[in-house]
Amino acid sequence: MSEPRPETLGALRRSPWGGEARRRRSVKDELRENLLCRLEEGGPIFPGIVGYDDTVVPQIVNAVLSRHNFILLGLRGQAKTRIVRGLVDLLDPEMPILAGSEVNDDPFAPISKFGRQLVEERGEDAPIAWVLRTQRYIEKLATPDVTIADIIGDVDPIRAARGGHVLSDELTIHYGLLPRANRGIFAINELPDLAGKIQVGLFNIMQEGDVQIKGFPIRLRLDVALVFTANPEDYTARGKIITPLKDRIGSEIATHYPRTLDLGMAITQQEAWVERGGRPLVMPDFVLETVERVAFAAREDKRVDHRSGVSQRLPISVLENAVSNAERRAMRTREKAVVPRISDLYAALPAITGKLELEYEGELVGADTIARDLIRRAAGDTFEERAGGSNVDDIVQWFDEGGALKVALDERSDTLLKGLGVVPGLVDLVGTLGLAPRRDPAVTVAACELILEGLAAARRISRVDEFSYARIRPERPGPPHSKTV
Repeated sequence: MSEPRPETLGALRRSPWGGEARRRRSVKDELRENLLCRLEEGGPIFPGIVGYDDTVVPQIVNAVLSRHNFILLGLRGQAKTRIVRGLVDLLDPEMPILAGSEVNDDPFAPISKFGRQLVEERGEDAPIAWVLRTQRYIEKLATPDVTIADIIGDVDPIRAARGGHVLSDELTIHYGLLPRANRGIFAINELPDLAGKIQVGLFNIMQEGDVQIKGFPIRLRLDVALVFTANPEDYTARGKIITPLKDRIGSEIATHYPRTLDLGMAITQQEAWVERGGRPLVMPDFVLETVERVAFAAREDKRVDHRSGVSQRLPISVLENAVSNAERRAMRTREKAVVPRISDLYAALPAITGKLELEYEGELVGADTIARDLIRRAAGDTFEERAGGSNVDDIVQWFDEGGALKVALDERSDTLLKGLGVVPGLVDLVGTLGLAPRRDPAVTVAACELILEGLAAARRISRVDEFSYARIRPERPGPPHSKTV
């Protein structure tokens, strides 16, 4: 059994927490020591963070080992906030404070008048409370209306009246978020949105380690690890980080989007809500790949504003919407499994259009048109990657000779598969490519849709309207024959 936690200052002094080394350890030393232990053990530094092992994570490790305040600089949807919140796991599981302290007073060196008075009055019997590591993390989203009082503190007339104190008494202070983060981590998201005069208020804590509250002739010696996040676009769009504050930030670490398709797919699979109970989900890997390629295509499209970026939330939302559409279809057709198809990505257009910031050319075309182009391009790239060089002459010839095909989006898979079988070589190609190894009708239909979309993207056949396919050169003569499935 573990020893009971000390409940008084005297008991704390006699416990391992009363050792000289631990008593003098700052929060940055604490983060550093716990990080060194984790590095030695070989475990993940930030569990759940994918794609940063060789880039961002080593830089964060160096910043923590250097005891730096640091900033994560990157476009939206690059896991900046999740990383910052993950720093909490590098703190000790719990920490002793003087009971009732608003600023996490160190029992051996209180900084507030309340803490000093408590120790003077109670001595070794001063009560001790314990705070968990999660309570030692305070986060603030920077907005233009944030005030010095919010961050540092201010006089509280109501507290003065209730306690019978004069306004100049230190006990009338209402502490802001920064003092309340004493002996912990204080994070500010979207730092450029913070007004310049508020950024100035951070100078002292970052350099001298103290803050002064309004007109009180006292300086609080705080022990805080400061972490910031910012979007590069914000430097010009809404605000900026003032130069003296940037100079005081120890490390500036740039985040990025997944650099490979596999990493992007791993993130999307990890974050998307697709396992919902009820009917089992069968996720064709080529559908998941196509979803991820939509985001990659958007990041390369000249009609999309690259300064704003394309968040990793886009493929996550698209996958969730696609699964929902497949789930709806399975319920209506009473199929046993939920199997997303390529057509379900078009049902996920609302998950794309709202996440694209467009350039002027893109605004002229419209977000809906661009989103459809991105899906078609993504399907084409997936088809090319998996079936590039395959013999599709029979399929193309059928359309060139006047064949036309309209795919019913909410039809049962077995019925739809029979209709798709009218196109020579289409279902056989699925088997040849191994896209549906178990010959599952639902997966086979999804693979057929991939082939048709891929051929349309390569302009081998024409996509007439919503999942209607025809010949690319209608002027060529041929016997007309069409099929609706």
